[in-house]
Amino acid sequence: MAATLEVKYFNSYWLKKIKSIQPVSPATAPAALADYNFTTGNSFFTTNVIPTFIGAGQKLSYTLAGITYTFIILGWKDMGGSVFRIYLDNPITSASFDETTTPAVPLSFGVITDFNHVPGATQYIADPTDSYQDWYIEESRIRGGYNNVSTDLGVRAYIVEDTPNRQSRVSSLIYSGIFNSRTGINNTNQFSVAEDITRSMDPAQGSIQKLYAEDTNLIIFQELKVSRALIDKNAVYSAEGEPLTTSSNIVIGQIQGYAGNYGIGTNPESFAVYGYRKYFVDRPKNAVLRLSQDGITEISGYGMLDYFRDNLGAINSNGVVIGSWDMHNKQYVLSLQETLFAGARRPIGIDEEIIEEYYQTLAFDEDSLGWTSTFSFKPDAGFSLLGNYYTAQNGNLWKHYSTNVPYCNFYGSQYVSSVTFVMNPNPSYSKTFQTINYEGSPGWSLTEINTDSNNGVPVTSALSIANLATLENQLFLNNFKPKENKYFGTIINITPPSEATVVYGQSMSGIAGFYAIGTFTFPDTTQPFVVYTKPANLFAVSSTFAESLSN
Repeated sequence: MAATLEVKYFNSYWLKKIKSIQPVSPATAPAALADYNFTTGNSFFTTNVIPTFIGAGQKLSYTLAGITYTFIILGWKDMGGSVFRIYLDNPITSASFDETTTPAVPLSFGVITDFNHVPGATQYIADPTDSYQDWYIEESRIRGGYNNVSTDLGVRAYIVEDTPNRQSRVSSLIYSGIFNSRTGINNTNQFSVAEDITRSMDPAQGSIQKLYAEDTNLIIFQELKVSRALIDKNAVYSAEGEPLTTSSNIVIGQIQGYAGNYGIGTNPESFAVYGYRKYFVDRPKNAVLRLSQDGITEISGYGMLDYFRDNLGAINSNGVVIGSWDMHNKQYVLSLQETLFAGARRPIGIDEEIIEEYYQTLAFDEDSLGWTSTFSFKPDAGFSLLGNYYTAQNGNLWKHYSTNVPYCNFYGSQYVSSVTFVMNPNPSYSKTFQTINYEGSPGWSLTEINTDSNNGVPVTSALSIANLATLENQLFLNNFKPKENKYFGTIINITPPSEATVVYGQSMSGIAGFYAIGTFTFPDTTQPFVVYTKPANLFAVSSTFAESLSN
């Protein structure tokens, strides 16, 4: 059925309701509505039949126990599972009943009598009682000026759209009118088709994933390309091909691509910025990149080419690459996270140790031009503010480098620090590594030491010597012995015998091989007192070795 369009006027604009009214027709249930349920106290009743003849503003009445109850229907909503909810203007005060009640309770659906809720509650609105979503604003005064000529609801010009389907132009930009808070100009809702307000990128380079405004330029990150658009200016080239920047009334000027076929893939979350340096990841090319005044540099090539080739390539389409700038240490922090299941960042019920296998968090340092450290935390996002570094995880915000928590504590979980090293003096000779020594803080332990052919016993941290008895006891322990602020440990061989082996295991001094790989850990969790409240330094690691006689 038809209804009068409701219009409100506020000085310089019209408020109009644009949704059509749900068609209704008088009917009587249960003949027309074979399945329904009324519950005392609810402001709605339910049915399993699509209520095609029910609309907002329609009158509903029924008689139960000699009393007639009357309601106005506000609208109906599809709840899923063949359940439809019809909302009423007042709660149900009668006794509960349904279509099986004996005797049957007839429902009388009349015509629309109340237009206050039309069309404020059709099946397309999440909250049927919230009618403000149905209104839209249209300027009634020319240019919206005070006391300007007002337009009326006269003849409207229109055209027939041959292709009314929506188009997704993922590689194009569009801008609105200006906004000036000082002068009160707000034209952000104006997109004039009479002006050139769009700019299109090369669709072959993929969709636009990230926009970043820097000074008077707009940096555009596509999947396969990074470009720069001039803002409020254009470039005129000289006869030699040199660009000359000139002022222009064009908002988005000429687009210039950066050298190199690099993009941001589909991981805009990897973007981080500090000063003129922009960091991001091109996952399809297994590259971590830096964009600065000297152009694009592949920083993943600083000693980590194989690492990123393997780990970035292992991240599936559901994975994320979280990038952030650590203002405290001046580092680019990158977290490679492979999602186990689509839509679940942290699946419930899976052991945390299993989840840890699917992420790597590491940092790039500009001073050393290298990847200096890996971390144990797995952030959902990260940022720096007022010199502090923050990350978010599971909806909680965490401040790093806080003095209120122990060292190596991330998101309420305690971890240990470890440093893995490789010793390979005289690479062409087979050697026997006899001792292991380090310079640094007390409390470091050697948790693992082996060569390409032998394995060694871990060396525990140095004990605090309080008396002569403690000194005598530790002589028989395989731990580090302090001497002149340096710590010395003996490497004990535990390699099982192999064919033609004459001396093996603890019968020999040290471990034999071309190179040795060891891991230092702090603090030593095997000691009775573990301290996390002090920083630990590890300045140098060395070993005494002897070259094999077979060389």
